[in-house]
Amino acid sequence: MIPPSEFTRRVMAAGNPGLREIGVGSWEEEHPDEPRPIGEQYDEELLNEGDRRNVMDRYRYWSVEAIKKDLDERGRYGFEVAVENWTHDFNIGSIVRTANAFTANAVHIIGPKKWNRKGSLMTELYQHVHHHASIDEFIDNLTARAEQEGKPRPRIIALDIVPGAQPIERYDFPENCVMIFGAEGPGLTSRALERADDVVYISQTGSVRSLNAGAAAAVAMHTWVMQHGVIG
Repeated sequence: MIPPSEFTRRVMAAGNPGLREIGVGSWEEEHPDEPRPIGEQYDEELLNEGDRRNVMDRYRYWSVEAIKKDLDERGRYGFEVAVENWTHDFNIGSIVRTANAFTANAVHIIGPKKWNRKGSLMTELYQHVHHHASIDEFIDNLTARAEQEGKPRPRIIALDIVPGAQPIERYDFPENCVMIFGAEGPGLTSRALERADDVVYISQTGSVRSLNAGAAAAVAMHTWVMQHGVIG
């Protein structure tokens, strides 16, 4: 449970109409005329204390395990996300959070196992997160998994602005793919670019050379959803 910050509570207490309270209070407090929900998906502590997490309303009072299981059973999308973790980039957390928002099938961290979780806001708890020591190990693991499942290996799509890259606006994402992102600044390593099946970039018209890594990942994932997702 992530409660409102002390600053937020004080502003709310002062009657500031510009801020809204996130989540719901305890079940008895918020729903005095309705029966207490019964089911293994509900978390007793959240029912008693309230649920201030950043989750969809359908998941209020649900345990982390129940939410993750429901996402799996409802069906995650066919794309996966990989991030090279060589600089402990804070954008990794943001990418994980976006992967959760678009129900990516899995997230892969390539490089050091410890990564910057600050921007994820605990959304990694609802994802299948895998670690790989190198880009070669990552691709070997993908290949082995595909062979075991009797399926084609996911197409590896590198997102970076380099010579020969294709503009994302004209690229047709495969339904079964892994998008791989690099660190803020240096971008993807040369080995990642070598092993990728396709390299794609996001067209820009301003003065800066590249988008923030977290923002670029969000654009790429949403593009996949626009091409393959179920909207409605």
